[in-house]
Amino acid sequence: MLIKEYRVTMNMTVDEYQVAQLYSVAEASKNETGGGEGVEVLKNEPYENIPLLNGKFTKGQYTHKIYHLASKVPGWIKMIAPKGSLEVHEEAWNAYPYCKTVLSNPGYMKDNFYIIIETYHLPDNGSQHNVHELDDKKLKQRQVVHIDIANDTVLPADYKADEDPTKYTSEKTGRGPLSGEWKNSVEPIMTCYKLVTVNFKWWGLQDRVENFIQTTQRRLFTNFHRQVFCWTDKWHGMTMEDIRALEEKTKAELDEERAKGEIRGTKGVEN
Repeated sequence: MLIKEYRVTMNMTVDEYQVAQLYSVAEASKNETGGGEGVEVLKNEPYENIPLLNGKFTKGQYTHKIYHLASKVPGWIKMIAPKGSLEVHEEAWNAYPYCKTVLSNPGYMKDNFYIIIETYHLPDNGSQHNVHELDDKKLKQRQVVHIDIANDTVLPADYKADEDPTKYTSEKTGRGPLSGEWKNSVEPIMTCYKLVTVNFKWWGLQDRVENFIQTTQRRLFTNFHRQVFCWTDKWHGMTMEDIRALEEKTKAELDEERAKGEIRGTKGVEN
């Protein structure tokens, strides 16, 4: 089991990030869907009476998605995985500002594989020690990784000039470009504290796969949050009602695109 806490600081408020994140998830899903692969939304509905973070949060929005992603994994995983097994189920309980996401492969790996992502969104620059209230054992296992959306390097294949925070200025808010020690000077500011627990039980492959998954998570978090910031003028001013309408529209588009077109989006990186 490998536990890392990624801290992604953003130049926006916690309330703004709720809209920004949901908008960007919907848009990014379109970019990853086509040619029989991509995102299938099974459920998107309110829930109650499910306690998160030691009972601090009990209600919110539940989503269940399936990711069809044969082209997104490295070749050495494809070699050991049977046909049809490269589907990942995602269940998420969004009790914003706290969210829990569980990724699994119930059709093949069952209890031998899961990724749990617990995220707490707080109005600070990412310096709090234990927002997830971990016990001493897990604190010793946890590795903290700070992600800087402006200064961290991205893979050449992932780089887009219009999604570069060092070059972007929001016309609506005047935020950006971000450079240098921006996390110590910008307002507003908030941080996504993302605790990622990876468990992959497969003799001889566990360490390699768990490290690969954590590397991939960092890549996804970095690229996604660069997009979120550089799409500020697209989501700024939207309401949650606007977001729910967008999600419904996106679901219909995803169902259509997944059945046709070309495979799109982020390809797997060999590791």
